[in-house]
Amino acid sequence: MKKILVANRGEISIRIQRTCREMGLESVAVHSTVDEPSLHVKMADESVCIGPASPKLSYLNIPSILSAAEITNADALHPGYGFLAENAEFARMCAEWNVTFIGPNPEAIELMGDKIRSKKIAQEANVPVLETLEAKLLSKEELEKECERLTFPVLIKASAGGGGKGMRKVFSKDQLLTSLATVQSEAKASFGDDTVFVEKFIENPRHIEVQVVADKHGNYFSLGERDCTVQRRYQKLIEESPSPVLTEKLREEVCAYAISLAKRVGYDSVGTVEFLYDQDAKKFYFMEMNTRIQVEHPVTEFCFGVDLIRLQILAAQGENLKDHLKHELISKGHSLECRINAEDPKTFRPSPGKVEHYHRPGGPGVRADDFIYTGYTILPFYDSMISKVIVYGRDREECLVRMKRALKELVIEGVVTNRALYFDILNHPAFISGEFSTNFLEKHLFPSLS
Repeated sequence: MKKILVANRGEISIRIQRTCREMGLESVAVHSTVDEPSLHVKMADESVCIGPASPKLSYLNIPSILSAAEITNADALHPGYGFLAENAEFARMCAEWNVTFIGPNPEAIELMGDKIRSKKIAQEANVPVLETLEAKLLSKEELEKECERLTFPVLIKASAGGGGKGMRKVFSKDQLLTSLATVQSEAKASFGDDTVFVEKFIENPRHIEVQVVADKHGNYFSLGERDCTVQRRYQKLIEESPSPVLTEKLREEVCAYAISLAKRVGYDSVGTVEFLYDQDAKKFYFMEMNTRIQVEHPVTEFCFGVDLIRLQILAAQGENLKDHLKHELISKGHSLECRINAEDPKTFRPSPGKVEHYHRPGGPGVRADDFIYTGYTILPFYDSMISKVIVYGRDREECLVRMKRALKELVIEGVVTNRALYFDILNHPAFISGEFSTNFLEKHLFPSLS
């Protein structure tokens, strides 16, 4: 492997390029016509335009991306996250074009890409799941009856969904069919698949995910958990590791579940297994497996002293990861990440525009993964996340102090961001104590979101 094409944009493209440079590998950036001024293009060894602004015509354009790999003689491809990262057919096409796909085998992607099927596989691996009602297998009357048996509220989810999209909470029988039609429509528009399912809504959950690493030699490792409980409309805002509520026994339990599932599907890369943790019953329930690098991977890197992108590349090269994970399997300290979005913190509406001034935070234990700069124009065509501020400390208390210091240093002028929202969260007694659930924002800061 000598040259890697990064089939993505923004901060994750830059993140991958940095590891490539440290490993002595060349990098190729791809970009849409409007993305040429982006920092990920400026930093790469080479760059190729793959289409117009619309993601469907550029970052989701498989023939154009593979052609870019061919004309630059890239022998490997890293999909980043989002876009084509969990597209099994794309992974297969890379192999057909003699390009190494830096991610898991297509079969594992396919098995975990369907939430209904992945839950059945989890059960086979003795991983607990919430009871699932497949909407297409039931008449409207049967579905209403079964939801009453589960007891309301229930949650409707898109089977092919991800990133918090295609989900809706239903409080009563009267709302069920209308909500079902809405989620089906959203799922069809976003994922090209209107298959949905219904499950019991857990009232007081945490969102816990486990970082797994595997190779092609049958080695499986768990690099602890991340707590992603602070969310807005099922979109993560703050992630931390380790979770402030898990005992060592619970940590071992959930990590064992994650490894069991990874083995069951023959996983052979870096990935994340996500769980709901019912704080009242003290039980974990499998939600989904993300067969890619996660936005929040830096908190794990801080705590375990690893480079997860490097491990992805080594696994794709066929390396035995036992040779590279000898001393890095013990978590130390605490890490916290805040996602900085170009959006109004009150309405959550995107706020594209020109960045008049940008100052990145720094100092001990502070990392900023970003792609903006003074004079850069944030585009309206893509995700609103423009930066991630990640901090590391000896413990959670030091982490909270350090994050507030880092956010005070962060300056983004010219566009509205959600930076101020994080001070409200970090200073709230419930967050400081660690006693909160996924409804933190609705309960404490935005009752109107309930």
